[in-house]
Amino acid sequence: MPAAAKRLKILLLLAASAVLAAGAHAASTSKPSDKGVAYRWVDEQGVVHYGDHIPPQYATKERTLLNGQGVEVGHIDAQKTPEQQAADAHERAAVMKQKQHDAFLVSTYTSVKDIEALRDARLDQLKSQRTAAEQYVESLRVRLASLEERALGCLPYSSRPGARRMPDDLAENLVRTIYEMREQTSALAASGETEAALRAQFQADIERYRELHTLHSQ
Repeated sequence: MPAAAKRLKILLLLAASAVLAAGAHAASTSKPSDKGVAYRWVDEQGVVHYGDHIPPQYATKERTLLNGQGVEVGHIDAQKTPEQQAADAHERAAVMKQKQHDAFLVSTYTSVKDIEALRDARLDQLKSQRTAAEQYVESLRVRLASLEERALGCLPYSSRPGARRMPDDLAENLVRTIYEMREQTSALAASGETEAALRAQFQADIERYRELHTLHSQ
């Protein structure tokens, strides 16, 4: 073989080796080769990395799965904290509860008047209960006044000569009546809050019912 031809062959072999080496270096430091799949992730400094496995310190971080051509074929979100998981679960439960309530509204009522009729019936029921409770509280006041008048004639409240000690049954009746008065008075106050909450709930149902029918009509 002539010397010139031999030198040309050697130069071509050296050039080919240089190209292959450059390609191998690029594949190891930039995007994945087309022989398999790889991951792409970002470190704390914002630098993008590629590799066929995730370093342990990034195992819970967000990463992207790439095919052999560097095309994204999957995405793995960062692992969430227990607080974030709890918040997500709470949000999912709220969404599910709203969907169930929406289904209830649409399947139960045929118009807003139906909701208003049920609201008024519930309010009338609460009003009747409140009236009965007020009458009972008034009877307790009358009973308490009578018991207190009897107690004033006994020791240690009375300074009348010959006043006797308060009988045990009178003392027990006084304690029971005072306790019952407090319980019923608290219940009356709570009934007002219950009525306000009931009105608010029915108003929210009316507004939501209108929204749902508007959405269905579009």
